[in-house]
Amino acid sequence: MKWYDATKGFGFVTSDEGGDVFLPKGSLPAGVTELKTGQRIEFGVVDSRKGAQALGVKLLDAPPSLAELRRRPADELASMIEDMIKVLESTVQPSLQRGRYPDKKTSLKIAQLVHAVASEFEI
Repeated sequence: MKWYDATKGFGFVTSDEGGDVFLPKGSLPAGVTELKTGQRIEFGVVDSRKGAQALGVKLLDAPPSLAELRRRPADELASMIEDMIKVLESTVQPSLQRGRYPDKKTSLKIAQLVHAVASEFEI
């Protein structure tokens, strides 16, 4: 896949022969609304008045998302979670056991920590 603009409803793919082939929205498989640059697809080509056009597109594989490419290694995430648990046990849990919520400053820091860890799981 060279590029595809879902808003415009078309894009271009590079054929095995090296030329660019027009890819209209109508050639995408049912349920597929967008393609990513670098994604591998299989397609037939027909010559139209405007040049080569892809038909019968089949997805071969999906490229990794940017989030996947930026993910921390699993062992690094494991140590982040261990640190988060220690902070929660030493800072938040004692206050909650006494029937009190942590102060606003501590709550904000804890929320940022939890969100940082949670974002590592989002793909």
